[in-house]
Amino acid sequence: MTSSNHDKEPTENVVFVRRLVYIMAAVDFRDNLLGISWVDSGWVPILNPGNVLDYFSERSNPFYDRTCNNEVVKMQRLTLEHLNQMVGVEYILLHAQEPILYIIRKQQRQSPTQVIPLADYYIIAGVVYQAPDLGTVISSRALSAVHGIQSAFDEAMAYCRYHPSKGYWWHFKDQEEREKNKPKSKKKEEPSSLFQRHRVDTLLLDLRSKFPPTFYQVHVKKEPEPPTEAVKQEEREPATKSAAPAPPSKPPPEKRARLQ
Repeated sequence: MTSSNHDKEPTENVVFVRRLVYIMAAVDFRDNLLGISWVDSGWVPILNPGNVLDYFSERSNPFYDRTCNNEVVKMQRLTLEHLNQMVGVEYILLHAQEPILYIIRKQQRQSPTQVIPLADYYIIAGVVYQAPDLGTVISSRALSAVHGIQSAFDEAMAYCRYHPSKGYWWHFKDQEEREKNKPKSKKKEEPSSLFQRHRVDTLLLDLRSKFPPTFYQVHVKKEPEPPTEAVKQEEREPATKSAAPAPPSKPPPEKRARLQ
């Protein structure tokens, strides 16, 4: 029961990472305009710094706010210089690099000399995009990093095993299949070189000179040999006994019939 509970219950780090991902994913991105773009192909050939704000103020442009001061100036047929005398949201041309790049800024004007930037938009080849702010960039990078960490934890937990008698270990199925399918190459045994053989002989001779072998002589006690004359007599006696012929065996007497 201990091993099964451990495999199912995630660690504290995994729980923290998952909660962070859920919190960041719970943000409503329906009003976020960072993932969309807008273009009017009819304006693209004639775009220039003089009419780029008119192009940006098209009704089909989702980035344009109809309640801005630019719309008021346009309706009253005034010049853009009157924007400095007004208070509220306005759009200005921040940078122009003809004919490909235009940057438009949305800002909150509080006085003729004080403004608060709200957002930047860049137009590349007639396509309008919203530039991400620093907070959005950090949030997106953090979300990508956390998602990668969560995937790594999930994959690592899938290979983790535990048993009370063995402890923790890693079990990789793909690695076992690769090792089975991998052709086994036989290792060739390399013969010893001439230097190795001579070096070994030198070491053996050195050890033999330092520790010479010791030989022990074993003394065996010999029994006294009998005199030569007694040996000759013993040799002659069995010879004479073997030379004497054995007496012939007599046949049993024949039985004769009695005469009456």
